[in-house]
Amino acid sequence: MTMSQPQSYEILLVPKFTEGPAEAPKAKGASEASQSADARPVGAPIRSAVVEATGETGASGYPRYAGEGMVADIDPATHTVEALLVDGAELDIGLSVRISERTADS
Repeated sequence: MTMSQPQSYEILLVPKFTEGPAEAPKAKGASEASQSADARPVGAPIRSAVVEATGETGASGYPRYAGEGMVADIDPATHTVEALLVDGAELDIGLSVRISERTADS
């Protein structure tokens, strides 16, 4: 039996302003020692989850995936997240989503 859509994805929640793997901007005049110990590099995910196909279709009309507190409707043709709930709530303003398809080896 051939699957027509991916059976799982990894979803990454990242700050919306991230452009790449560069370090977070430092405050003017701040030294290395004064930077927060838990500051994350720009682009670093603040949360991730592996979601599996549920076999259902979401309200958006795309296949539904769920796991680790996230429920997502994902367009398998474009790999676009069309809808997302995190712990039952909509995504906070200031966050964006990145996904990667999971293979049997992952």
